[in-house]
Amino acid sequence: MLDVGCSHLSTWRWAILAGHLLATLCLAILPSLNATEVIEADLCIYGGTAGGVAAGVQAARMGKTAVIAEFGNHLGGLTSGGLGATDIGNKAAIGGMAREFYHRIALHYANSNAWRFEQCEEYFAHRAGRSTANELSGPDATMWTFEPHVAEDILFQMVNEAKVAVYFQQRLASVKKQGGRIAEIAMENGKVYRAAMFVDATYEGDLMAKTGVGYTVGREANSKYNETINGIRAETPKHQFTAPVDPYLKAGDPGSGLLPFIQSGDGGKPSDGDARVQAYNFRLCYTQDPANRLPHRPPPKYDPARYELLARYLEALVAAQRTPELRSFWNPIWMPNHKTDINNNGGFSTDFIGANYAYPDADYATREQIWQAHEDYVRGFVYFLATSPRVPENIRTEMQKWGPARDEFLDTGNWPHQLYVREARRMISDYVMTEHHCRGHQTAEDPVGLGAYGMDSHNCQRIVKGGHAENEGDVQVGVSAPYPISYRSIVPKGGECENLLVPVCLSATHIAYGSIRMEPVFMILGQSAATAAVLAIERKTSVQKLPYETLRPRLLVDKQILEWKTGKPAPGRNPKGTK
Repeated sequence: MLDVGCSHLSTWRWAILAGHLLATLCLAILPSLNATEVIEADLCIYGGTAGGVAAGVQAARMGKTAVIAEFGNHLGGLTSGGLGATDIGNKAAIGGMAREFYHRIALHYANSNAWRFEQCEEYFAHRAGRSTANELSGPDATMWTFEPHVAEDILFQMVNEAKVAVYFQQRLASVKKQGGRIAEIAMENGKVYRAAMFVDATYEGDLMAKTGVGYTVGREANSKYNETINGIRAETPKHQFTAPVDPYLKAGDPGSGLLPFIQSGDGGKPSDGDARVQAYNFRLCYTQDPANRLPHRPPPKYDPARYELLARYLEALVAAQRTPELRSFWNPIWMPNHKTDINNNGGFSTDFIGANYAYPDADYATREQIWQAHEDYVRGFVYFLATSPRVPENIRTEMQKWGPARDEFLDTGNWPHQLYVREARRMISDYVMTEHHCRGHQTAEDPVGLGAYGMDSHNCQRIVKGGHAENEGDVQVGVSAPYPISYRSIVPKGGECENLLVPVCLSATHIAYGSIRMEPVFMILGQSAATAAVLAIERKTSVQKLPYETLRPRLLVDKQILEWKTGKPAPGRNPKGTK
């Protein structure tokens, strides 16, 4: 059942192509129809991310009723929002429903009808990076690169097969607790959700926060958990300006003020903590195929002067007798059908550094402004590179060959429907995942999945250092091997809430979260969270008191991978520019 405010749609295809477009209109015209509606289920998931979908489907497969309440109009979060270049770390560490999803991706692309703008053989011969042609065949086939609409189609298939109810445009207004448990949650549109158990599967941790569960935002000091790569960085060698760039409005004059996109202050003391959040961007599904390419469109009130820092950087590179190339300013990763997942790369790129500090704790109106500012920034960045006479001709010519894919994101102006919220709130529970777990120096004894990606952070600020613009915060440090993620890290402290699980904004330090925060892992943790919720319902206990000895056997039945055995392939390195 899919609810978009005024109707229940019976097919996932109609929901994708048309249903979302009706949501805002229906809610505006018929608000009274929603005012007193109460939705009841065994498990309520707030957040229709890929992790939220996994939670809902798992509960249904275990015989319980489940409902997903999603803030926006789409399922899948980043998985369907442009991040088709799956960040894995090690494919062998991905099990359970997450692996099933990537198996379904493989089945889709094994069908010749899936290839509309190129042949399957062409893609795997020249473009694929995370997947190989031989992975498309066999009972264990998987594919790790995909188009956004394909991911959402498959997620809709999964929730409909499991008969999981999905409600869109659900903005959380309040949480009612009774005796240490969530009794119900209410939305701004009047809908009320009642359940025995709840899962917060949002990137922001909104249900967790409104429930009164403790959390943090930003970077911890290294001293807090005896870490070495958390906190403010003394040096940031990667995704950095590679030629000195004057940061002042009037070159050489500090009194004239700073150029746009540079933050004031000295950046803080290395190793100290701060409230800065690693940069967000959008993962761009672009193409060079004229048959499916739209033209670049500038943001409203586009002002090329805002990109003076970028212009000076390009000029500094030329002055240093280098030849700037477009690939140094963004990182296109090829998806099927001549499409891409384009991510940040280099010193000035799609990451809107320093513009998201207020986002984690902001209200909906403020978040909408921040979201729009990010879209305007990225659109302006692309348009500047394609049109400004201050951009070298080779870059302008190449950028003009790119454009948004015409057949993606149909209801959002062909722009990704999900901002890449790399990190927001992080729960503080009785067990905190840290750098020590990632390095294999400490091992969680109650695993609900594995992390495998490197410890990773995008830049957190852009400051003036030594009279030049400098980025700060990027970290890229590999892990020793896939490592266990603790069950206790996805449940709150016992005194805070007894029937809530938090598989996305889990309890982890900034640097450990940077390793864990990958979409396949969110699916794994979402499934494990739902498994624990169902078992806690059946045993009439809290999520904190559920014995791990009860949880583990069911996780294994559902093909979750809970430990890394020697002899498996070594972890893969982080591909350049991803994460």
